[in-house]
Amino acid sequence: QVQLVQSGGGLVQPGGSLRLSCAASGFTLGGYNIGWFRQAPGKEREFVAHIRSAGSTAYADSVKGRFTISRDNAKNTVYLQMNSLKPEDTAVYYCNANLPPLNYWGQGTQVTVSS
Repeated sequence: QVQLVQSGGGLVQPGGSLRLSCAASGFTLGGYNIGWFRQAPGKEREFVAHIRSAGSTAYADSVKGRFTISRDNAKNTVYLQMNSLKPEDTAVYYCNANLPPLNYWGQGTQVTVSS
């Protein structure tokens, strides 16, 4: 059974850092494209970052240079390191695994950036 279990997140002041984790079970995530998305109140879910099976990464312009996506194959886990956080980064963050023809989502984790 495919599962994505997220951890991390919370409340942080502007300029601070957080790391989100997405632990996979039921499949080997290194063989698939894994992404992070976020959804702020009243807004649609948007792309944040992804890491392809070959290891290449891509980022939304809004987070480029501040967020880093990485993968630990031994732990079957993908991470999102978020630095220089801004209030506009406040959202529920979701990890996503694209296992054609299906997409799987983590349970979501709240990130709040506020002083």
